[in-house]
Amino acid sequence: MLMKSDDSCLLVVDVQSKLAPVVAGSERVVENTATLMKSAARLGVPMLVSEQYPQGLGATVDDLACLAPNDSVVEKVDFSCLGDAAFAERFDGLGRNQAVVAGMEAHVCVLQTAMHLIERGTDVYVVSDAVSSRQLGNAEMALERLRGAGAEVVTTEMVVFEWLGRAGTPEFKELSALIK
Repeated sequence: MLMKSDDSCLLVVDVQSKLAPVVAGSERVVENTATLMKSAARLGVPMLVSEQYPQGLGATVDDLACLAPNDSVVEKVDFSCLGDAAFAERFDGLGRNQAVVAGMEAHVCVLQTAMHLIERGTDVYVVSDAVSSRQLGNAEMALERLRGAGAEVVTTEMVVFEWLGRAGTPEFKELSALIK
């Protein structure tokens, strides 16, 4: 099923200042997540940003925190975002059937969040070039497991161009420039 901007939400999971430096390819994850966040903002796709125990792992990295809409950041201690009642309530309030998921760590919080979303009947799209773990093998296994559970494994460009749906619009000009 195609991702649609009017049916999607973006979930940015735990891209935090003390975690990112030890995650494999974190610069790529942050860059691609920023592209997703800018695209979501431009196309009216709502987003939520989670922070796992920020007292220990720090706040969302600056490059992404500045792109997070007011009141979109939710602190949690559960590994799954949906394990946190406040996050689950905020997610339900978005009224979206598709969740595009990016973040850290792929085999823990991203995986458990995506699995809960799948269990709830949400169409889940995990962005392979916007997730990672401290060890790449863990991230690869997480994507394999998620694919087997029914998640679609996609790329940043897939998300942006499916949300756009067509060329020749002001949004296309603006967002395609982020990809180049």
